[in-house]
Amino acid sequence: MTGLPLVVLIGPTASGKSSLAIRLAELLAARGQPAEIVNADSMLVYRGMNIGTAKPTPDELARVRHHLVDIMDVTKSASVAEFQLMARQAISELRARDIVPILVGGSSLYIRAIVDNFDFPGTDPAIRAKWQAELDRIGAPALHRILAERQPEAAASILPGNGRRIVRALEVIELTGDFRPRLPEPSYALDDVRQFGLRIERSEMDARIAARVDQMWAAGLVDEVRRLVAQGLRSGVTASRGLGYQQVLDYLDGEITEDQAREQTIAGTKRFARKQLGWFTRDPRISWLDALGSGLAETIVDELGFAAGR
Repeated sequence: MTGLPLVVLIGPTASGKSSLAIRLAELLAARGQPAEIVNADSMLVYRGMNIGTAKPTPDELARVRHHLVDIMDVTKSASVAEFQLMARQAISELRARDIVPILVGGSSLYIRAIVDNFDFPGTDPAIRAKWQAELDRIGAPALHRILAERQPEAAASILPGNGRRIVRALEVIELTGDFRPRLPEPSYALDDVRQFGLRIERSEMDARIAARVDQMWAAGLVDEVRRLVAQGLRSGVTASRGLGYQQVLDYLDGEITEDQAREQTIAGTKRFARKQLGWFTRDPRISWLDALGSGLAETIVDELGFAAGR
């Protein structure tokens, strides 16, 4: 079959995206249309980061093939531009083999970068190294003040503690004279994109997040972080900032108690989930489904036009 859709499943943390993607792929296969999952979560790419990312279990990964999962060491850092390239290549290869790609993620930036016309400014290692050295010398808040002097709009869109984004903004300003903090207007770069979002009440979402973080602690998140520290987690610019991982590192450094690490992880995840919902609700191209509803996979398959008995 030619002209296969790209199915995109989005929604906030703990809304059930991963399990729905697996059910959807299995249902499509049962109706005669193979499907595989393409990960769009920047943390699932890291080997060993399993508990804190709620990574699909080995059984789930075996049931449906997943792409862009467990492909990098925690010391590595993939930019959004690199992720865009890898995801688009995986999607193209699946379609070439008559397999429906199911793109799953919770970040509007990553989803938009993959499916939309989304160009990234180039990079210059020397300029990047210069600003990184300045970050190391004076710290993120002071570097943020420098950014505010050069481009207030860019500084207003970046938290003062986000050193990585501050460095990138200053690099782009030096390269191009401008840094645009806002996402470009929605415009698909890929053919036949079908986006489905999972909607969930805030109280239910908060309860699920708290339960998930408690389960992560019970499953051994602290020990997982200890193992990853031995593999270089602290030097991983992206991996070490993952929700849960950064808080456990602070606990292991004696900066906070373990209870504080867990509570900060819950609070940080709730804030992130609200941001996720805010980003996605502004996109009119998304068809929204009740995350607690029944027969979601069947609903999506029917909307895609894959009838039973194909």
